[in-house]
Amino acid sequence: MSVTTRSPEHTRRRRPGVDAGHPHYKWWALSCTSVGMLLAATNSGTLIIALPDLERALDTSLLGLVWVILAYMIASTVLVLTAGRLSDLFGRKKAYLGGFLAFSLASLGAGFASDGTQLIVWRILQGVGAAFLFANAAALVTDAFPKRQLGLAMGTNTMVAAIGLVLGPVLGGALVSISWQWVFWFNVPLGLAAAAWGAVVLRELSSPDSVRGLDAAGVTTFVAGLTGLVLAVSKGGLVGWNDPVVVGGLVVAGVLLPAFVVIERHARAPMLDLALFGNRLFAAATGAAFINGLSRFALMFVFVFYFQGVKGDDPVLAGLKLAPMAIGMLIASPLAGLRADRHGSRTLAAAGMVVTAVGLALMTTLGVDSPYWQSTLWLFIVGVGSGMFNSPNTAAMMGSVPVHRRGIAAGARAMLQNTGAVLSIAFVMAIVTAAVPKDVLLQIFSGLASSLSDRRLDPFIANMHTALWALAATSLLGAGVSLLRPSHAPEGTAGSARVSLATGEGGS
Repeated sequence: MSVTTRSPEHTRRRRPGVDAGHPHYKWWALSCTSVGMLLAATNSGTLIIALPDLERALDTSLLGLVWVILAYMIASTVLVLTAGRLSDLFGRKKAYLGGFLAFSLASLGAGFASDGTQLIVWRILQGVGAAFLFANAAALVTDAFPKRQLGLAMGTNTMVAAIGLVLGPVLGGALVSISWQWVFWFNVPLGLAAAAWGAVVLRELSSPDSVRGLDAAGVTTFVAGLTGLVLAVSKGGLVGWNDPVVVGGLVVAGVLLPAFVVIERHARAPMLDLALFGNRLFAAATGAAFINGLSRFALMFVFVFYFQGVKGDDPVLAGLKLAPMAIGMLIASPLAGLRADRHGSRTLAAAGMVVTAVGLALMTTLGVDSPYWQSTLWLFIVGVGSGMFNSPNTAAMMGSVPVHRRGIAAGARAMLQNTGAVLSIAFVMAIVTAAVPKDVLLQIFSGLASSLSDRRLDPFIANMHTALWALAATSLLGAGVSLLRPSHAPEGTAGSARVSLATGEGGS
């Protein structure tokens, strides 16, 4: 009598999803990372649209209001490389799910904040959770998809983020009408559900890095140096560049950031593998990602106050008016990803930044009484340009590194883009607040400036135009950097995801 022996796969209780080797696993993995992108993008939009209400409810200063945004961004920026390194050591799935849990718990605490300082502390903890999400989402997708489909996968993630950007401001306006606390509390059930979904669906595809250890000296130097730089730039624009804290921050950054590079060159297990930047494709793509964050991120921040402060719109209407930029991203991202898979990313990414620059330049025509169709069209153009750039650039960058370094590569990408975003807000704030009376600024940033005359608002509008010209010029610089990458070379093997760092071959 024959006895049939069941394999472990048959004896195991079935659970949602498929095994890692299944051809459909990549789509299950993409569903998890897309949920993370949706949560992060929606949260960003809901909070930005609620800033005027937060200023009134918590009676915080203008500097404190800016730091509600910057505290989160600084934390996620300075920790994203450490998060990427930890994921390479201990597993991307664990790190990604831990990010959801930390983000959810910090969101719960933020809703109970009684003043601006408490809220900033909770926002820092939110940033810690976000660092693990940012560092692992792109790596998980790159592990799961063959290189020929990376553009489509990254485009899908960007498209989902664009949906979040559409929903975020409108949802934020609705939540603020109930209570500002719900801008944070809505994250809790979504984050916990995302963690549960990832726990049952995701599989660990990467092996732990064979080089163990954490670069404590590099982490400490990088965190201190970058924090000093961001603190100095953000505070200097508001209180003056001769402030002792500003000068001290610049000195700390000037000493520690170069020291960080020296430490990483000699570390046995560096936090940031500088060898990655020996690949011209990776170096150019990460440089362009930094400039993209620098040229575009402050835009939504400025327009929230343009719509609610200058135009006198309520939060829901202001959220609707911001939607065209996200709709442009929603349309362009998957199409750009598909085209990049076939024809490469160099020309497409550069063209996206040129389109963004055109949209930013057209925004300088906006004034106090400009019709809505103008801001709609210009925001849509910027969104299309962003969609054209983001998914091809990310796919090319992540497809150019070895499998075991994707966690740290994803961390480097997120770190540079977030650094650009932080500096974008800081520099733009320095420009738009210059020579504007304090009472006018407070009314604009609290959403109560509709009673002011056009003459009193003119300095703010003029400064906004100056900032937009600066952002447009920065975007053109990014287009030039994008063109520095090697031209597309057809893939010899359809599913190949390994590219030589030494030669940079196979670049998109």
